[in-house]
Amino acid sequence: MTTAQWLGLITGIGFGFLLQKGRVLRFEKQVAAMLWKDMTILKFMLSSILIGMVGILLMSDAGIIKLSHKPMNVGAILLGGALFGTGWAVMGFCPGTSVGALAEGRWHALFAIAGMLAGAALYAELYPILKSTVLAWADFGKIGLPDVLGISKWLIVAAFWAGTIALFAWFEKKGV
Repeated sequence: MTTAQWLGLITGIGFGFLLQKGRVLRFEKQVAAMLWKDMTILKFMLSSILIGMVGILLMSDAGIIKLSHKPMNVGAILLGGALFGTGWAVMGFCPGTSVGALAEGRWHALFAIAGMLAGAALYAELYPILKSTVLAWADFGKIGLPDVLGISKWLIVAAFWAGTIALFAWFEKKGV
């Protein structure tokens, strides 16, 4: 295995460990999140995004990695978001939590994983049709928020951190 693969494996195992320790792999936490009764999963996701955002941008600025994001495509976002949300609501798992739940020995997560694999295969088969229809809707190309707003990426990071900290404080005040 390459160094990058080893780092990916170690990072994935670490992330899975944190998912398990945060109890976000639990079905009851998933349902409570969808009902807006327990914000543990949202807090976990936002914390992961905050840390990952800074780490990735620092590595990019240091020349360790090269950033290349996907095009801003409204059709793909709407279709992908609807499928992701439907799968999460039906199964009570997202991709990361399904693999983590399976690692905990909860075999019913195999149904979620099988559904994701079947969905990926179906997408691959339908790609030629989707490319000229749904994936052609409002394609804005490879733009990013700093490009659109014309400001430094670090200002966006600071604003996201401030907003997330304020949201966490509000969650704590509300007891969710």
